Amino acid sequence: MHSENLYLLDQLETADMLQIDGLHAFQFELNEALLDQADAAAELGQPFASDEEVLRIESMDGRDRRVWRFSYNEVMEAVYAQEEGFWTLLSAGTEHRLFCLGAVSATGDDE
Repeated sequence: MHSENLYLLDQLETADMLQIDGLHAFQFELNEALLDQADAAAELGQPFASDEEVLRIESMDGRDRRVWRFSYNEVMEAVYAQEEGFWTLLSAGTEHRLFCLGAVSATGDDE
């Protein structure tokens, strides 16, 4: 069993792509300034909470551009479903399923 706590923010910082509500999203960004504030508070041993947007995700659903925005508090309250490998986020009364994915790449170098 895993003894370490998993945090969605840690996974987001290393993810190359996300899948949210069944849609793949290559465009997502974290609010680095807000994350710096949270890190500074943690170093001082102080609690940190914010309703400010920390995660923005964009995806195309057919011809429609979809955008999701999540606050720092919403991301920190995300619940990880270890068996299925996804995070559940609750925003404005709506539940979202989020998978953090890494890119698979190959080099052109002959080894």
